[in-house]
Amino acid sequence: QVQLVESGGGLVQPGGSLRLSCAASGTIFSRSMAWYRQAPGNERELVAHIDSGGYSNYADFVNGRFTISRDHAENTVYLQMNSLKPEDMGVYYCNSLRWPKFPWGQGTQVTVSS
Repeated sequence: QVQLVESGGGLVQPGGSLRLSCAASGTIFSRSMAWYRQAPGNERELVAHIDSGGYSNYADFVNGRFTISRDHAENTVYLQMNSLKPEDMGVYYCNSLRWPKFPWGQGTQVTVSS
């Protein structure tokens, strides 16, 4: 069973940047992978996804600020986040875009505050 470990979150000021990483314990080559986020009191929502060929798509609220990428050799998916806003705060998770999902990791906390 593939395990996912997210990292790279932290505290950043509005307008700042973070690069999130999601390391998989096994191959995810053929899977379309996605980043999700969950703010307190809200449901988990899709942020961005990328297929095995590198084609990516983003939620409307991203508005050109984030870039999803992946390294097949390292079984890792990244999310570069720029121009962060307070409304981007939450716990960020990665997982398969489609079912069946992998077990959810612990996520990585993103806090945007001055």
